[in-house]
Amino acid sequence: MEVGGREGRKGGDICIPIAALSCFILAKDSNTEKTNEVDFTIPYMVYLQSFPEPCVGTLIHPRWVLTAAHCPSPVKIRLGIYQPNIKNKHEQTQSYSMTVPYPDFNSEYLSNDLMMIKLAEAAKLTTQVGTIAIAMEPLSFNESCFIPTWTWSTYKNLSDPDILTWINQYTRDYDECQNMQDERMAVNIMCVGQPLKTLSNTKEVSAAPAICGGRVHGILSWAKGSVTLGNEGVFTEISSYSRWIMSIIESY
Repeated sequence: MEVGGREGRKGGDICIPIAALSCFILAKDSNTEKTNEVDFTIPYMVYLQSFPEPCVGTLIHPRWVLTAAHCPSPVKIRLGIYQPNIKNKHEQTQSYSMTVPYPDFNSEYLSNDLMMIKLAEAAKLTTQVGTIAIAMEPLSFNESCFIPTWTWSTYKNLSDPDILTWINQYTRDYDECQNMQDERMAVNIMCVGQPLKTLSNTKEVSAAPAICGGRVHGILSWAKGSVTLGNEGVFTEISSYSRWIMSIIESY
């Protein structure tokens, strides 16, 4: 699915290119009581509504969502979401039966920052809701990755974001990645983006996936600035955890 170059208008909303291969989709009306009629979604994106902040989940199996271990347990899980602040007529709302953070997750250094969430019921796969495969092998540096998330046009505490945004960025050399970490010496990581001099105040939903070659290669752990505006980010490298992920799916 070629999403990165999508531009133009749909359903009265406006898609505004802001950088190479990226755009914002702005809500025409932020009234949360209204229903969004737009069919466009990124099918594997899952909105993990939680306190104090939401997170992005990635649907890798009809019963399993992959996200970051630093994310709080969700209050509500919503699939098939276009703009979280407006109900989508095609969305599916779920609860979860269990969360499984990676056993060696370190919250101080954000190492092994990965968590599996089992849905209470299997997601119904449609054109708006679908799964994506995980990476089994690591990427070489300078590979292109598609990174989607949601942001707020005006951030307010406990509010849902109203903008779907994405960017295509390149992975960076591992040594450069280590240099940007400062005191955080995490293992099994990949770096995406550039060390921009100007940092944006744009508020992004945490745990965005990095989709490279049609598979999930990374889950965003932390970033310097806004990843979807080009700033560098550190992602948990999924291929290093593929056996653990498969074992969780098979065991539970």
